[in-house]
Amino acid sequence: MTDADFRVPELLEYVAVLAWLTSGAVVGIRKHFDATGVFVISTLSSTGGGLMRDALLLQRTPTLITHPVYLILIAGTTVLLTLFAKPFLQIVPARTLKKTVDLIDAIGMPAFAVVGMQLAEGRGIPIAGVLFVGLVNGVGGGLLRDVVIREMPSLLRPGQFVTPVLLLSCGMFLLLEHRWGVAPTVAAWSMVSVFFFVRLLAIRFNWKTRPVIPAPRPQTDD
Repeated sequence: MTDADFRVPELLEYVAVLAWLTSGAVVGIRKHFDATGVFVISTLSSTGGGLMRDALLLQRTPTLITHPVYLILIAGTTVLLTLFAKPFLQIVPARTLKKTVDLIDAIGMPAFAVVGMQLAEGRGIPIAGVLFVGLVNGVGGGLLRDVVIREMPSLLRPGQFVTPVLLLSCGMFLLLEHRWGVAPTVAAWSMVSVFFFVRLLAIRFNWKTRPVIPAPRPQTDD
């Protein structure tokens, strides 16, 4: 299968881009960036994983360049969110906003992952490599976003289950498609739905990973 034979509809990638760019724009607005800063963070969030996938792993021209619609989508959404940022932040509490970003990420992450896996399959990459490309495509945008805003990437620190769930969801997609012969579109949306549902549970019940070695407690003077 070649890139032209890609079987998951492009709508899935548009959904992922819209979700991640909204997440990035909200983060930039919360950090009090100007319009240019919000645009840059939105671009990194929504296309960073794809850039890493295309330029580093699949060695093909990045989709951001070959499909100008993505830049138009990013610019338009950034303008809208920038114009209505102040009344939006006045209405929505900070805690609710953080959970909203988490929920948006819960849609964009698996959607990007399945797009990356299908493109990797089109290059004849073995299953382990397909899983790796899917993970990079799924978490790459958030990783670049956190690095640029000078925060410890959520991918590296203990927190709510994300990467393990994404890995299991990617495995589920491959099983549905290859072992049970489920149509790629159905398998893709099933994967996105399962990941989103588990993320909802993790957010609701605050399920978290733990550090390998707990941080030492600060010593107090007697």
